[in-house]
Amino acid sequence: MDALSHVLSLLDVESALPSRFEVGGPWALRFPGGYRHAKFGVVLGGSCWISPLDAEPALLRQGDCWMVTGGRPYVMSSDLETRAVDAVPVFMAAESIERVRYGDAAVDTVLFGGALTFDESSARLLLEILPALLHVPAASDQADVLHMALRMLAQETAAPALGSGFMTQRVIHMVFVQALRIYASTTAADGRPAGGWLSALLDPQIGGALRLIHEEAARKWTVDELAASVGMSRSSFAEKFKTVVGSPPLDYLMRWRMHAAGRELRETDRTVHAIAGRWGYGSESAFSNAFKRVMGSTPRDYRSRRPPQPAEPYATASPYHS
Repeated sequence: MDALSHVLSLLDVESALPSRFEVGGPWALRFPGGYRHAKFGVVLGGSCWISPLDAEPALLRQGDCWMVTGGRPYVMSSDLETRAVDAVPVFMAAESIERVRYGDAAVDTVLFGGALTFDESSARLLLEILPALLHVPAASDQADVLHMALRMLAQETAAPALGSGFMTQRVIHMVFVQALRIYASTTAADGRPAGGWLSALLDPQIGGALRLIHEEAARKWTVDELAASVGMSRSSFAEKFKTVVGSPPLDYLMRWRMHAAGRELRETDRTVHAIAGRWGYGSESAFSNAFKRVMGSTPRDYRSRRPPQPAEPYATASPYHS
């Protein structure tokens, strides 16, 4: 398994339902920040502007794809002059979240998209490294896979069949992975760092060390061993790892172990003691202390708590709401 697949396999993800948004005339909707979503979509017809906070507005034309991440507020609008109104009441008032109509004029813009909601630890791991806005023009070769996936989503939404719910979730995951690939490839082509561990995965030396950590996380790695495995001196490796990844190698190793252990706590009936031993800890108390530092709760509390539920019924149903 490649390093990105290792990371994605540990994310606690809840797919949202896809939604079709139809609008006409001058309009502008403001979406508040603080969400733990990656929201994405495609312009099926017409055009509109998307304006994330702290990022340049982008004009989205027919066939363009986009993704907004990191919980940043943003505005979607027909132009840059119309005064924005709160988007939440618009979606709360809709008869069906799967198809939302807004504005009194004839429909001239149609958007279709979906969203991925992450738990808090996964959101910190993933969304903060991504740009406020990822814009993929329709003419780009990289948009082909996104277009195919979003067409599949549109078909499943318009005419649900056996297994549609399962199909929808898997396709949304595919869209997200493709967006990560596009971001990584475009930043590499431009000579810009992608940020966080995504940059690290693209680096031959640090990416190699991450693959070893992911594949043998229970091993009692030392910085010397990791450095030697990628042909670097200890000091050069430690400095480069911290610069690219954002934390020292052994700190990253501990965080990775705890995320992997968290997956076991959620998905298996193994005892905390057994899980501690599987991830290289000689005592349950040492494991519990490390787990709480990284994940914010004890292993038993983490296992027993229910997944966070949205405060409102619309909270994970559309790529456009907050």
